[in-house]
Amino acid sequence: MNIKNTLNYGQKILNSFNINNSILDSELLLAKVIEKNRQYIILNLKENISKNSLRLFFKLIKRRKKGEPIAYLTNKKEFWNETFYTDQNVLIPRPDTEIVIEELLKTSSKKLQLQVLDIGVGSGCILLSFLKERPNFYGTGIDICKKSINISKYNAKLLHLKNRIRFFNSSVDNFNLGKYDIIVSNPPYIKVLELKYLDKDVLNYEPKLALNGGLDGLLMIRKVIVKSSILIKKKGKLILEIGFNQKNKVEEILKKNGFYINKILKDYGKNYRCIVSTKI
Repeated sequence: MNIKNTLNYGQKILNSFNINNSILDSELLLAKVIEKNRQYIILNLKENISKNSLRLFFKLIKRRKKGEPIAYLTNKKEFWNETFYTDQNVLIPRPDTEIVIEELLKTSSKKLQLQVLDIGVGSGCILLSFLKERPNFYGTGIDICKKSINISKYNAKLLHLKNRIRFFNSSVDNFNLGKYDIIVSNPPYIKVLELKYLDKDVLNYEPKLALNGGLDGLLMIRKVIVKSSILIKKKGKLILEIGFNQKNKVEEILKKNGFYINKILKDYGKNYRCIVSTKI
């Protein structure tokens, strides 16, 4: 069977299970199996596929038809200007989170040499993307999940940033090392009772630890803000990703802990997504 016929067959299977982007998904999965990029797939439709590659491809198609995200099946996801290793131990990096990177860059000059802390570092996509853009900065990433820390370390190695970053397997409550010019966090912020309403590919596959924000969705946000008020330098910047309906409550928590609100930004869907604040 050649590439064209293989793709068509994979696409039909995914369509029958109402999987969106079935053509793209088939191309990405086949590219992974034969260890080529998607462009190669498109330009070599008549090339024959080995039996072993076909077996692996249809194994991935079977997983995809059940809803498993492409990023976990291919173990990679593009974010900002880089490609990150991902698996089911970390949240999949999302385009809306790139707003956080934009704000980090706006609040810092390349000429400075600053210390940056990422609370709940996950795959490392935020911190590592930022450090790539700021060659004089040094980063620290913490996460309660040891497997997430290992993934962040692997991505740091891939992006040649090992010498400018350190990682700690720690909860935010127990972390007390250093003082930072910038603190960034994308904490869990979904109410526990609303998790069941998430898309199935998120609910069934992405780590609950990185989604569950407690009864009011603010459990981890509160912890991050309280700890940041201790770890951050005076006039340091705290940049948070938040849920679309949490703007007013998060503002209130920030002010109570000595932060001045600089701005609140909306994502590409026009929902409130990011709060930039300064320690006063």
